[in-house]
Amino acid sequence: MPIYEYRCPNGHLFELFQRMGEAAPDVCEVCGEGPVERVLYPVAVHFKGSGFYSTDYGRGGRRKETSKDGDSGSTEKTEQQEKKVEKKAAEA
Repeated sequence: MPIYEYRCPNGHLFELFQRMGEAAPDVCEVCGEGPVERVLYPVAVHFKGSGFYSTDYGRGGRRKETSKDGDSGSTEKTEQQEKKVEKKAAEA
């Protein structure tokens, strides 16, 4: 069962150990004012493994595509676009 944090209109914070399906309490445990609202906090997200960074994608085993003329113009355009994206990501 999770612990939820609630805030009353007077600014008091209190925690309740309750089931996920239970309704929020009607009044504050500290002062008795109501209604109370559930306080939400952002969760930490960790991206692990390959494929999450621009340097991990599409490097090793990609083959160059050539047109019927033997020109690889479309591939060069794609590589230039990838370099622009990587440069923008590095600047940010």
